Amino acid sequence: MKWGLFFCFLFLTVRCFSQDKTVAGIVFDKESKDRIATVSIHNITTGASAYDNLKGEFKIVAKPGDTLVFSRLEYFPDTVKIRSGAELAVYMKRSAIQLKEVTVRDSAISPEQRLELMKRDYPQIYGSLAYNDFLTSPSSGGAGLSIDALWNALSRSGRNAEKLRGTIERDYEQNSIDYRFNRTYVGKITGLKDEKLTAFMFRYRPGYYTTKTANEYEFVAMIRANLRRFLRNQRSYNLPTLVTPPVVN
Repeated sequence: MKWGLFFCFLFLTVRCFSQDKTVAGIVFDKESKDRIATVSIHNITTGASAYDNLKGEFKIVAKPGDTLVFSRLEYFPDTVKIRSGAELAVYMKRSAIQLKEVTVRDSAISPEQRLELMKRDYPQIYGSLAYNDFLTSPSSGGAGLSIDALWNALSRSGRNAEKLRGTIERDYEQNSIDYRFNRTYVGKITGLKDEKLTAFMFRYRPGYYTTKTANEYEFVAMIRANLRRFLRNQRSYNLPTLVTPPVVN
């Protein structure tokens, strides 16, 4: 009787441990070798299901012998049979030929080029003001006091120059956002047009830091996530109709 209880307990323990095992891995595009997000993973042996994250990484409850089916829009389903607990590298094939992606820009001149042109047009505010400290290294060697920097800090001209430089730098940040987050590019990703596109871009305009640090995949994923929010709440995000005041004679 005791041995029977022991083996029964052992069987249940092993079964529980086998059920709690997870298999991890990464999903890639077979051609480009880029990671693929929003892939549905279904364990057809146990019925468990999961999605991978934005990095293409996934975890799902599975054990050797189980069969996983990976599916995503624009890709052929892929079936993988688990052989061990090792991490998986899954390569999915597109259901249609993908053209090489071309990043669309509205402006022929980049924000960096525009900033350089502004520096040439206003050399007086990008000379001594390029140094933030009063102490500089004179040509004769050693530390010294920068007369130009001191003058710029104390004089009205210096304050005006610094104010103008701040305005130019803020314009550069906004130009950088406009250069990447432009109507042609956003319209291509979202499929929105005219007033809806204007409302979407007004509502979900990214910040300068995001524009400069997000890679192409992250930037597109952000736009698509915001598009889902926008489509759920279109009435709230519509821009108010412009009212033209009557002309008083």
